[in-house]
Amino acid sequence: MAFIAFYIVAIAILVAHFTGWLARHNIEWLVLVLAAAVFPAVIFL
Repeated sequence: MAFIAFYIVAIAILVAHFTGWLARHNIEWLVLVLAAAVFPAVIFL
């Protein structure tokens, strides 16, 4: 269930990034937080 929630949040962040919503609200750093959250999974796979 946590994976589903993570994917929903990740997709929402990416959509907001590509539409420019994050930049307009000055929270573009969420993309970096998302990348840091995914990084450990990439290492172990």
